[in-house]
Amino acid sequence: MTTQIRRIGVTRRWSDAVLYGGTAYFVEVADDPAQSIRGQVAQVLQQIDDRLKVVGSDRTRLLHVQIFLADLADGPHLNELWDAWVPEGHAPARACVQAGLAPGYLVEMVITAALTNPLTE
Repeated sequence: MTTQIRRIGVTRRWSDAVLYGGTAYFVEVADDPAQSIRGQVAQVLQQIDDRLKVVGSDRTRLLHVQIFLADLADGPHLNELWDAWVPEGHAPARACVQAGLAPGYLVEMVITAALTNPLTE
């Protein structure tokens, strides 16, 4: 049996999500970068929820989240919102690093999540 690759929202430069076998891969940045760090983190977490729904997953199936912050001093704001968002007992592997992001963007998250129904051909 071969595993198919499914791409959602394909552009020349990226896809909104890539599904392979039982796993979804995607990246989220705030739709409105004019917001504060709290506003951007809240937007990104909501966007992750929305994307998980589209690909057939949910927060309890998060495997790994890599978080890029423009300023690590914003970590406490991130962690407060993150801790309220992640379901108890379902925290993914997580890394948080400081990175130079596009102007105005304060947070970017790279997500790997298990799908409820794995893809096969």
